[in-house]
Amino acid sequence: MNTILHKANTRGDANHGWLHSKHTFSFANYHNPERMNFGVLRVLNDDVVSGNMGFGTHPHRDMEIISIPLEGDLKHADNMGNEAIIKSGDIQVMSAGTGVTHSEYNNNPNKPVKFLQIWVFPNKRHVTPRYDQITLRRADRKNKLQQILSPNTNDAGVWIHQNAWFNLTDLDRGKNLQYTVQDPKNNGVYAFIVKGDATINGQDLNQRDGFGMWNTDTVKITANSNAEILLMEVPMELS
Repeated sequence: MNTILHKANTRGDANHGWLHSKHTFSFANYHNPERMNFGVLRVLNDDVVSGNMGFGTHPHRDMEIISIPLEGDLKHADNMGNEAIIKSGDIQVMSAGTGVTHSEYNNNPNKPVKFLQIWVFPNKRHVTPRYDQITLRRADRKNKLQQILSPNTNDAGVWIHQNAWFNLTDLDRGKNLQYTVQDPKNNGVYAFIVKGDATINGQDLNQRDGFGMWNTDTVKITANSNAEILLMEVPMELS
């Protein structure tokens, strides 16, 4: 098994006042040639946006963009005619394809919105842009894995143009889980500790740590406190 560890306090730190963002991988003014991506996982931003503030209309192309709200309400609008509020428990996906423009704002004037923004390189370029959003039952991840994303349109969760699977789990202290890698020959798994502390394949991890693994068939998780964990299985080679 090969691994890479990204401790929470080693991430890029961008504080713009209205936006405080932690970058696991190189992004905007944070550039680290050792941390460009994990396979096709290109961006993992941990964003906090102040009340009524946000990202004005801006473009994307040929990228699969996933947003996972952690706290608060995020207002989305795009040039495909979609307007939506996403909140904790929702998963949003946008296939930028041939090109989209969109905006994201905190929908609440009095408290911040916290969300993970994730970019994945697609395995198909120049696709027709698309938007999707679903609401998941948090109870379905209690001490078990809840699939939130896959390559398959008829699977649980949202789908993207890539051979990738994302799962969330909300584990009680002392609980154990095992994830079986869908495509161990080609894929690796990047674990992100949203909350709490855990040991994953022998590595002790704390809140907001990231841990990548490849050349392994399984991911073994033990919660050392109540813990919320995001597992992202992605191809290790750019196609």
